[in-house]
Amino acid sequence: MTEHVPLITGDHLRRLLGPRQAVQVVADALRGGLDPAADPARTVVPTAHGHLLLMPAESGASAGVKVVTVAPDNPARGRPRIQGFYLLFDARTLSPVALIDGIALTTLRTPAVSVAAVLPLLRRARDPLRVAVFGAGPQGRGHVDTLLDTLSGHRGLAEVTYLVRDPRRAGVPGHGAVPVTVAASGDERATRAVSRADVVVCATTAREPLFDSAVLRDRAVVIAVGSHEPGAREVDGALAGRAHVVVDDVATALREAGDVVQAIGEGHLDAARLIPMRRIVTDPASVALDRPVLFKSTGMSWQDLVVAAAAHERLGG
Repeated sequence: MTEHVPLITGDHLRRLLGPRQAVQVVADALRGGLDPAADPARTVVPTAHGHLLLMPAESGASAGVKVVTVAPDNPARGRPRIQGFYLLFDARTLSPVALIDGIALTTLRTPAVSVAAVLPLLRRARDPLRVAVFGAGPQGRGHVDTLLDTLSGHRGLAEVTYLVRDPRRAGVPGHGAVPVTVAASGDERATRAVSRADVVVCATTAREPLFDSAVLRDRAVVIAVGSHEPGAREVDGALAGRAHVVVDDVATALREAGDVVQAIGEGHLDAARLIPMRRIVTDPASVALDRPVLFKSTGMSWQDLVVAAAAHERLGG
């Protein structure tokens, strides 16, 4: 009966599953044989004031669907741009077993996927990481928290620089003892931060490249998560041409990832060079650290499902 379906709020979800555990859940699913290529494509339904995103998936004992709304004008109204819920089902009976805050789930799983995709590469060295983050919203902060939690006891973080449009309007996120600064994304401090960074996170609504990739170090890791539209990008085509390009799934990236689609259209990147993240997770030695690494994620339904199912299992479901 639906009246017995538990509601997992954002606070409850964070108590059930921390960032490090979410990274492990994603990696374990891929090592266990989950094939992202089998994921149903997301459905985008236009509405008068935005659109709906429908993201269904099935894996093992669970099935589920995330339904979120995207209302571009909402921030001006003082409301969230993205809202929604995740409905988790038992795969055999298709009975609903949990309703989960969809935005909290996305905020947890997106950095977990990013870190799972690059963690085997980051662990090849031991010096603390210098991190530059474009965007100081939940995803930008979430990526830093996930790196901190996952690398605790290994590399850790040496410094974090948040790069934003207007530093006066951005608070300084706290990350324990790690030095944190905030700078304007278009000034010389931003260029210096990117040129020094071991990891650059792009978590914005930008539709054009955020920085000149020529300043990147040869072993930098760039994580781009801000868009899932072929017409939007956060990094330039030159980076895709220079880097090992890792994606959550090749077919999905060719359909939705503007950073990939546009780089191919410009002649910087051959689609045959795309590396599925499953390969990094299961065989990290197959990728040499001889150039930068770009991980481009569009967000996929299986990612929500495995994290939601793990949270429900910890609830005692």
